Amino acid sequence: MGLSIGIVGLPNVGKSTLFNALTRAQNAASENYPFCTIEPNKATVPVPDERLARLAAIAKPEQIIQATIEFTDIAGLVKGASRGEGLGNKFLANIRECDALLHVVRCFQDADVVHVEGSVDPLRDIAIIENELVLADMESLEKRVERLAKLARSDKEVRKELDAVTALQKHLEEGLPVRTFPGHDDDAIQPTLRDLRFLTDKTTIFVANVGETEAAADNDATRSVRDYAARNGETCVRICAKIEEDMAGLPDAERAEFLSSYGIPESGLDVIVRAGYGALGLASFLTAGPKEVRAWTFRRGWKAPKAASVIHTDFERGFIRAQVIAFDDYVRHGGEQPCKALGLARMEGKDYEVADGDVVEFLFNV
Repeated sequence: MGLSIGIVGLPNVGKSTLFNALTRAQNAASENYPFCTIEPNKATVPVPDERLARLAAIAKPEQIIQATIEFTDIAGLVKGASRGEGLGNKFLANIRECDALLHVVRCFQDADVVHVEGSVDPLRDIAIIENELVLADMESLEKRVERLAKLARSDKEVRKELDAVTALQKHLEEGLPVRTFPGHDDDAIQPTLRDLRFLTDKTTIFVANVGETEAAADNDATRSVRDYAARNGETCVRICAKIEEDMAGLPDAERAEFLSSYGIPESGLDVIVRAGYGALGLASFLTAGPKEVRAWTFRRGWKAPKAASVIHTDFERGFIRAQVIAFDDYVRHGGEQPCKALGLARMEGKDYEVADGDVVEFLFNV
């Protein structure tokens, strides 16, 4: 399964600069004026995972294949987007395709960079974005309510869904996102959540975009964003998009030294991958053989057959069992055969819950 993350925020807050840094692509316009991004820019980025090189040193594969994330740089949102202002509806349609959002919030002062609202105020900027998303979800839900009201006259099950949807509608009318709806996990609301893919139901990671002199420590603006995220059960990371973009063109060997000169311990990509995987409950299992060493993304809590499906649906359909070796054991003892000899290669059945870093070989028959 591939992870898709949309980069959103007001115009001119550093979305395209961050996109360029994360993707090392330098292909998203990042000029100093609103709506410099018209069409969404997309790029697929390999997920850093140092475990793959360590497995490859033992397995000697023909290739190493990393897990990937697709980043989308989406045009800036302004007041009235839910009614079609700015790039409005087109912007909102692009968000619906993403698994999660990186909400970039400007936390730096620079008189040379235009702010669409005239001043730097992180909490106001967050409120503008979230309000527009709530309004867009309300519009989507109104059409659903109208359709269910007609069907509910003769169908008791539909009436249950209508009651749940009506409660959700009242929740949105209070300016609250779908993800905080008290009945979010009830069975009756699930068809609506699945079909409408609400904008405010997506996991959001707030990116406090700071200036170069503030990259190593929080300022008042970043603290306000971090506090807001914590109150709402979301994640916040501090990144200087400009530093990350400057670093993107450097050879890998020079990148760590460049970051260290600013007091930054790791790249923005590393920070965002860790935050994204954590927020979405994702992990990676590994496969190792003579053809390839590879990382596969799955959701924590998945049983072995479901995890196998990310390789191919046949693996789930014809699942027999899985050979599992812990990553540390694989590396410590020098590979699959030594682990088998030491009894460290376990045979697990369909009820086994796959763990991050498991080195797995699935056995199946179709």
